[in-house]
Amino acid sequence: MSVEPYIFFEGRAEEALEFYKSALDAEVEMMMRYSEAPDEEARRNAPADGDKIMHMSFRVAGTTILGSDGYAKGNPEFKGFGLALSTADEKQADAFFSALSQGGTAVMPMQKTFFSPRFGMVTDKFGVRWMIMVPRS
Repeated sequence: MSVEPYIFFEGRAEEALEFYKSALDAEVEMMMRYSEAPDEEARRNAPADGDKIMHMSFRVAGTTILGSDGYAKGNPEFKGFGLALSTADEKQADAFFSALSQGGTAVMPMQKTFFSPRFGMVTDKFGVRWMIMVPRS
C-alpha cells in the first residue's frame, strides 16, 4: 500500500512537469494525453484540447507524484496542504528553494530552525506549497 499525491494543474500540467524536471531533477515515469486514452468515453469527456494531460507520473527525490490537467479550467487551487522535500545537504536545499522560487513566492526564507539546520517554504508558480528541509542529524 502507498499514498501518493495527485495534483490537478487545471491546464498547466505539461508546463509544471517541465518546470519540475528543471527545478527538482524530476524524472518522468509516464504521461498520457486525453487524445491517447484507450477508452472512448474518456476521450469524449476530455477538455476541448485533447492534447492536455490525462495522467502523468513523475518522481522527485524518490517519491512518486501523480498529476493531470484535470478539466483544464485554468484555475488550480491548492489549499490546506504542501509537499515536504527533504534534501541531502544545505547546498541542495538552497538550490531547490531558489529554483522553485522562480515565478513563485517565498513564504519563509531558508533558515536554521529548531528542527532543521536549513528549512524554508515556497509557493511555486503553479500555486503548490513546498517545504524544503535538511533532516536534523
